[in-house]
Amino acid sequence: MDKIIIRGGKPLYGSVSISGAKNAALPILAATLLVPGTHTLNNVPDLRDTRTMLKLLETLGATHKREGSTVSIDTTGLTGAEAPYELVKTMRASVLVLGPLLGRSGYARVSLPGGCAIGARPINYHLKGFEQLGVQTTLAQGYVEARCSGRLEGATVYFDMSTVTGTENLLMASVLAKGTTIIKNAAREPEVGNLIDMLVAMGADIQGRDSDRLTITGVDSLQPAEIDIIPDRIETGTYLIAVAATGGEVRIEKCNPAHLPALSEKLRAAGATVIEEGDAFVVSCPEHQGRSRCNLQGVDVKTLVYPGFPTDLQAQFMALLIQAEGTSIIHETIFENRFMHVAEMQRLGADITIDGASAVVRGIPPEQLCGAPVMATDLRASASLVIAGLACSGVTEISRIYHLERGYENMVEKLQALGADVEKIASSGS
Repeated sequence: MDKIIIRGGKPLYGSVSISGAKNAALPILAATLLVPGTHTLNNVPDLRDTRTMLKLLETLGATHKREGSTVSIDTTGLTGAEAPYELVKTMRASVLVLGPLLGRSGYARVSLPGGCAIGARPINYHLKGFEQLGVQTTLAQGYVEARCSGRLEGATVYFDMSTVTGTENLLMASVLAKGTTIIKNAAREPEVGNLIDMLVAMGADIQGRDSDRLTITGVDSLQPAEIDIIPDRIETGTYLIAVAATGGEVRIEKCNPAHLPALSEKLRAAGATVIEEGDAFVVSCPEHQGRSRCNLQGVDVKTLVYPGFPTDLQAQFMALLIQAEGTSIIHETIFENRFMHVAEMQRLGADITIDGASAVVRGIPPEQLCGAPVMATDLRASASLVIAGLACSGVTEISRIYHLERGYENMVEKLQALGADVEKIASSGS
């Protein structure tokens, strides 16, 4: 099993460029299924998850070609409508092919999703929404089978809870439906906006971008399109937090600062300097009062849907708070089971207590945090352990890094370029 070895205690300096957003690329890749022809996607990150989605499209009959970060996808010759368990079990975003397959052919059979173990994340909201559009759905032997005779029918869909993938799936299913579909309590994340831009470029009629009410007027046909994938705000946030936790100064380029309003304010409240310069952040956390590291202060955090504090940055921010002065409380409102990284941070010496959906973090001086062998439990937890390892003294060995490689492109190389003492060790036989 591959591992990452970190010798911590070194501040970060230099610049780093942000890759395209995984969570924007995946639904846009799925959207290419809506219409025959060749689509062009720019700034697509080369990750385990994007490679899995491309494999899934291939099983459905699509072909693709990658040149750098540009991927061309030809969906002319679709030969199937089934997403098999072997692929879906590794990535829950595979469920996003349901919407476009229903929109194009009126039938799809998709294995129930897998992915990170951070809670049930059921797809019942997707299925209820499809049913309101006239789709019949059944669950059997671990698969969702969805079918509709003729075109889908427009309807008003209300999500009891804001759901990003649910919003995306309903968007893709409804653009070719008859009549008008209204999605209420729609997710407003930038990744949803990026998908809307792709669908509009394909000829869809969608009103309400960036709001929680989307109005989709069905069209008779679509055409292939070209789109740029937005910068990954979670990768951006991860590097912002890493610099604040380790000290130093880094310019984070090719990002969109407007996509991280809550994180920026929390970092400033904790003591970091965060400056926005066009499509870049400059983040620093200088030494203070003779300490070997910056004088971080504890802050309270509550995860919320966008534009609130992202649940996908909760674990990383905890890696900063374990060395901040005072007591901080993190309240997780989006997913259950998203504190599995706590036990691993405790192995480094962190003082964290779980109380239901909240974590109480009592900061200790960074020199009292010491590296140890730890294990990643999910994608964002793995990034949090990298940050914690960079911040503490000694050697941290992180196993099960395949989680990290699902969502971060060239993270080890990017950190090395910033001066971090980090390396990836390949397992024998890999």
